[in-house]
Amino acid sequence: MSGRLGLLLAALALAAAPVAAQVQLRLGDPARVTYSELHEALRPGTPAADTVTRLLRETSPRALWAVARAALADRAGWNEAFIALTRLAELAESGARGVADTAHALAARIGEGAVRAPPGRDAEDLLEPLRAIELAARRRREGDAAVRADILARVPAADYGLADAWTLGRIGDGTADTLVARLRAADNEGLRVRWLTLLSFSADPAAIPFLARLYAAPDSAGIPLQFGARASDALLWIGTRDAVQALLDARARARDRGVYADPRLGRGGYDFLANDSSMVVSRTGRWLTEWLALLR
Repeated sequence: MSGRLGLLLAALALAAAPVAAQVQLRLGDPARVTYSELHEALRPGTPAADTVTRLLRETSPRALWAVARAALADRAGWNEAFIALTRLAELAESGARGVADTAHALAARIGEGAVRAPPGRDAEDLLEPLRAIELAARRRREGDAAVRADILARVPAADYGLADAWTLGRIGDGTADTLVARLRAADNEGLRVRWLTLLSFSADPAAIPFLARLYAAPDSAGIPLQFGARASDALLWIGTRDAVQALLDARARARDRGVYADPRLGRGGYDFLANDSSMVVSRTGRWLTEWLALLR
């Protein structure tokens, strides 16, 4: 599991039980930056990118389930299981039949300890992606408003996971605005961090101005400085040219004001902004100014 996913687990729960990964992954959109939390600097034309493209374009649930089973049998890369299951969730959103039932059955078998993973892996890591498939089907049955209301109601008690966050991020109709409003209204630091982390799963450009202000001055929204990187993640996931420019401008303001100058915010001998710069390249494959030249 990547470093960012580990940080997301902590930020999502802030004392809730840990959960496994439901991935954010984007490749080949000319209007948005490449983004992957599974790969290091994913770029088109590489074998890893070819695999991602193949899986994200797959329309056959049977073929995608075969990839997941192959990963469990150590005949395919472990990351491929997450990509395949994420794609299955997308297909479930579109009404693919039987996908949610298969996900529910596999999750039950994993819960019973009847599914083995390759050495060094844990089959329970697949439970959140499987639950995301079920949530996608539930959106079709009950509607976005009902699913969104249910997830939002569970956030204060930290009774949610990455499948909920991923699902919430895919629901439009003002969801990003709702998350911003909840963050502003939250009466404690932990809850504000939860709302911010959930916001980092939304690709809605409406959140760009708020996220840029928050990155430049986290304390203005009651967010601890170490979680300023969540705003950076969120802007990268939005990924438009405006989002990239907003992040560049926010970084400049933060640097000028010394917002992240405290050496305790650094890691591995590098300061906060240097580590955040490394994260940008790791997640998107390029530095921000390169993306500005490429994006339409």
